Amino acid sequence: MTSEKPIKSGFVSLIGNANTGKSTLLNSILGEKLTITSSKPQTTRNTIRGIYNDDDAQIVFIDTPGLHQAKHRLGDFMTKSALRTLASVDLILYVVDATNDKDMLDERVLSHLKTLETPAFLVVNKIDKVADMPRLEQYIEKLKARHAFKGVFAVSALQGIHTDLLKDDIKESLPEGPRYYPETMKTDQPEKFLIAERIREKVLDLTQEEIPHSVAVTIESIERDYENPNLLNINATIIVERDSQKGIIIGKGGRMLKMIGTRARKDILQLLDTKIYLEIYVKVIKDWRNKQIHLRDLGYREDE
Repeated sequence: MTSEKPIKSGFVSLIGNANTGKSTLLNSILGEKLTITSSKPQTTRNTIRGIYNDDDAQIVFIDTPGLHQAKHRLGDFMTKSALRTLASVDLILYVVDATNDKDMLDERVLSHLKTLETPAFLVVNKIDKVADMPRLEQYIEKLKARHAFKGVFAVSALQGIHTDLLKDDIKESLPEGPRYYPETMKTDQPEKFLIAERIREKVLDLTQEEIPHSVAVTIESIERDYENPNLLNINATIIVERDSQKGIIIGKGGRMLKMIGTRARKDILQLLDTKIYLEIYVKVIKDWRNKQIHLRDLGYREDE
């Protein structure tokens, strides 16, 4: 009996300020869309595991909420959730925006990294948008002076520039170990969560100003159709904080809600690879982002 070939394996946390492109980077490395993305800051709210497999390695990436100045309990949960992952992983990817060297939250992250023994890579994202390279080099040198990063990488997650090189170096930095998940597994997130996130992404894309940050999505039920076993009936609820927001989500004559549903349905079809019937409702829960009972009901649990 031959022994199984040793592989590199481990857990890698992506951390950074809001809107640095962590989720886009994870999708680029995985080669498929796992986490939702948006130009709106604070898109990611939960820690999400994405699993990369090849013949030589298994990398369990943990995409964390973007760090920001919290203005409500949800924001506080997101920041604590992100920082909590750092002490229990094998490698940290600190992702910064190459176009923004003025974020005061950098200091908070760098101070936190100094308290850990976990090695960290500095990943400078969005290099395809940089015109002033000397300015970028100064920014990188400033960050390097504040922390002894194991490696520094300039990438464009959106364009896929140098992401393969980053992935190779991540593999080299991990210890030999087992496959923690089956090779065919892409994430440990439940199906309901992935569906809800795709609906929320469409709300982020199609609405402006205060709406995106006030929205949560729950999946009430997923059931096989009795008359057509190849059809899934999905009932979802979009939750907002005010009646005026509900009106915006529904839109005149229901047009906005229909547009959200049409775009979400396309993504969910790709995710599930089966026919679906999607029904979306809209519900108002006043100030849900500041009420612990609602945060727990919606899956934002500090003990996870």
